[in-house]
Amino acid sequence: MLTPVVDTAAPTTEKADGAARGSLKPVLDIIPSEAYDNPTWKGLAYFGRDLALYALLVFALIEISNPFAVIGLEVVAALVVGALFVVGHDVAHGALFKSKRLSAVIGRLTMLPSWHVYEGWVLGHNRIHHAFTVREGYDFVWHPYTPEQYAAMSKLKRLRHRLEWSWLGAGLYYMREVWWHKMVVGKPPARWVKSIRRDRWLVLGFVVTAAALLAWLGWERTASVPGAAWLVLRVLVVPYLAFSYFIGSLVHIHHVNRDIQWWKRGEWTKFKGQMEGTTILRARWGLNFFFHWIMVHIPHHVDMRIPMYNLELAADAIKTAYPDTVHDEPLRFTDFVRNTRECKLYDFDRHQWLTYEEARAAS
Repeated sequence: MLTPVVDTAAPTTEKADGAARGSLKPVLDIIPSEAYDNPTWKGLAYFGRDLALYALLVFALIEISNPFAVIGLEVVAALVVGALFVVGHDVAHGALFKSKRLSAVIGRLTMLPSWHVYEGWVLGHNRIHHAFTVREGYDFVWHPYTPEQYAAMSKLKRLRHRLEWSWLGAGLYYMREVWWHKMVVGKPPARWVKSIRRDRWLVLGFVVTAAALLAWLGWERTASVPGAAWLVLRVLVVPYLAFSYFIGSLVHIHHVNRDIQWWKRGEWTKFKGQMEGTTILRARWGLNFFFHWIMVHIPHHVDMRIPMYNLELAADAIKTAYPDTVHDEPLRFTDFVRNTRECKLYDFDRHQWLTYEEARAAS
């Protein structure tokens, strides 16, 4: 995958004139001031609720071994791990708490069940993905390959690409490209090394300690290695794997569809990246209990300081002012599947997503 180069200078094509669609200032000006209200108690309430649910599910997965019940519990556990992660995601943006010390503690705690390195996430997500959304060579999240790059791959890498860019392989892509390469083993800039190394040890300590305690408990109950291993898997590992599939799929649908263009460095602007490079997808059936409105993604990209529970308020104001720009529709799994079938490779000259067949025909 292309390695993003962090360039903190503003793109030369960005203009102060909002009519030129370069600056985000006209968009920021129409967001209601109350969208930024973030009382400490409210953030703590979401954190406390999700943490209590996580503890309850851990207890249930320890005590219940019926296979059918476990399947249901694993799905809910993955959603609750995701809910905690979204709280940590907002904390990392400084959206939930004014206190940096409180943010540092809550952010790290909420990301432990998903095995995420807090400072590594801040670097990759805040400083790169948000700063350069859908910009070629910079934004590493679902960064597309060109037909020429795909043609130059080995057969094994082509096979991996076909799997990871399918609806079934989104979690594998996320674990390899985002979690493993960017947070676990990636080499950060010098000034980030100490903080990221510390948080890597924190996550490793959590996983090893939890696994050891669960293995001991499983051995005490079954006096067998398979019994001990199964308890570790169902309480600690499977929720992480299922969460990875959920987050990989949701991030994909945030930024990949036929209507979302990627831009070369000289063509990219903040308006194109943050207003046109993502979507508003309305979750139904009470899913925001777990998703915390993270699918209302355009206002989040316009200003990361807006807390999750105010994103719909900001979204309505933005959509009213920019009805022809905002991509707003219901969240549907079928749309995600369609996107994974239609968006395989990208032509940066024509600003066009291609299927494998279209790329082969064009060549």
